[in-house]
Amino acid sequence: MCGIVGLFIKDKALEPQLGKMLTDMLITMTDRGPDSAGIAIYGDKSAGKAKLTVQSDDSAVAFADLAETLSDRLGAKVSLTRKDTHAVLDVPADQIAQARAALAEIAPGVRVMSSGEAIEIYKEVGLPKDVAARFDVSSMGGTHGIGHTRMATESAVTTMGAHPFNTGPDQCLVHNGSLSNHNSLRRKLRRDGVHIETENDTEVGAAYLTWRMKNGATLGEALESSLVDLDGFFTFVVGTEDGFGVVRDPIACKPAVMAETDQYVAFGSEYRALVNLPGIEDARVWEPEPATVYFWNH
Repeated sequence: MCGIVGLFIKDKALEPQLGKMLTDMLITMTDRGPDSAGIAIYGDKSAGKAKLTVQSDDSAVAFADLAETLSDRLGAKVSLTRKDTHAVLDVPADQIAQARAALAEIAPGVRVMSSGEAIEIYKEVGLPKDVAARFDVSSMGGTHGIGHTRMATESAVTTMGAHPFNTGPDQCLVHNGSLSNHNSLRRKLRRDGVHIETENDTEVGAAYLTWRMKNGATLGEALESSLVDLDGFFTFVVGTEDGFGVVRDPIACKPAVMAETDQYVAFGSEYRALVNLPGIEDARVWEPEPATVYFWNH
């Protein structure tokens, strides 16, 4: 019984308030998932630059000279902005793969939360209000974002087990439900060279979508095929560089509600996650249909 929220901003005047609105939505879902929480924010991009959001349990030591060491290894300038146990590394966009490989060598205790030109993921064990406060999510602006409060059922309560899961550039997934064929699918994806870090079923769902898109599918096609290839009960919200998508399994027993105005599109596991959004009283509100893909992009 996890909680999912998502917000896609149409009105640029609301972009500075994205983090604040998402934080309020996430905290409202606390009783659906008090184990851990996470938020993916899609913000400003810099030409020629990409972001690696990283985490360390000993961040004061791990991040102290990480930018300088990585700059020396890549032969290019890397900057670091620290937020509690996380940090955002700005690296040359054409060296993102080399940067990840170098990190594994020079800082094996530092774990990558997300990579891409726009995405930043912050997630930790703890109540949603505490996690959001640690990273000052309320102060963040952006074009869209998704969040998750977790009640663990398939794997341990850890930072790496928290959602969202990032398995492709600027792509992430949050999930409410349980995938019953994740073990066999994990083995198949790993044989095909897909990197999967945890035993969490949601990461397998995210990796499946990445794998399908690497093989030529659009996000919509990948979501459609998930309805055939993934067994279990699920509601997925997927973030991409320019938008987000929603799909529920054919039985659709996991709750979901959406709202749309001229200013935004919002998703919540329950309507109460949406009640403080501006203009919600005039929004078109509906329950997403089973086995139906919804997507919005800029």
